[in-house]
Amino acid sequence: MGSVKAMRRPELADLMLFSTVTLWALNFTVTKYVISHGFQPIAYGCLRFGAAALVFCALAYARERSLSIQRRDLVTLAVAALVGIFLNQLSFVYAIKLTTATTVALLFGTLPVMTGIFAFLLGIERLGSRFWFAAALAFGGAALVALGSGGGVSGQLWGDLLGFAAAATWAWYTVAVSPLLKRYSTVRLSAVGFTIGAVPLFIAGAPQLASQNYDLGITIWLLYAFAIVGPLVLANLLWFGGISRVGPSRASVFANLQPFLAAIFSLLILNEPITRLQVAGGLAIAGAILLSRRPQAVRAAPAIEGAPR
Repeated sequence: MGSVKAMRRPELADLMLFSTVTLWALNFTVTKYVISHGFQPIAYGCLRFGAAALVFCALAYARERSLSIQRRDLVTLAVAALVGIFLNQLSFVYAIKLTTATTVALLFGTLPVMTGIFAFLLGIERLGSRFWFAAALAFGGAALVALGSGGGVSGQLWGDLLGFAAAATWAWYTVAVSPLLKRYSTVRLSAVGFTIGAVPLFIAGAPQLASQNYDLGITIWLLYAFAIVGPLVLANLLWFGGISRVGPSRASVFANLQPFLAAIFSLLILNEPITRLQVAGGLAIAGAILLSRRPQAVRAAPAIEGAPR
């Protein structure tokens, strides 16, 4: 009887984690669609993260009655937000604009490996030869994804590079913020971090916000609302809820599904083709992730490894 009860709890967690990864994967397709149908890239990123910051601030204050962060930690969070939110969003929205959602999603498959590399560079993790072989395999897979994105690397070079940069900047944010999770809740860190990152994003996006045509139709605005409530807010809460039940190691297995789910959504909704080179690259990246986690798991910051884009 005890074993049956023990099995029931992970079932709910599995559903929460799978729902999270599905929301994140769908975000690549949604972002591509709205940017292709009238939303200017930075204007979209500004409004999306600005709204998400307000939602998280409201949630954090309702739960904790405070948004305070110690001065030393605030400096750490501010630097992380400038890289992991401001630069990340600039890279992400333009990568989606310049190349396919499938390509960007597959490039994001390198995120766990890059997280490990940054953790090593900051002295958080000691990594052996198995991990470095996995890293070489992941970057080789990323090159195949870029080559298969259409017309060779030169065809969509900037989109491919920006997609890789978006994954790298989020990996940096993951590692940089992880020590703060021991002292602050996820909701509070998200509230303050998103707010800090949104400020330079609004400054950079001011020209596009001023020239943006906001008569985009109900479909685009519904998708915009989904991109805030789904991948940024709801997915965040589901992700940490799942982690609290089964732990970060098991949760990370679900995060590995994200690139392939995103590629499937792009194929079904946007009719984006998946080339053989991209399939080979995606498999190489997936193999690298599995190799890097056995037996030397990349655990620099498991709690936010798959955080929303």
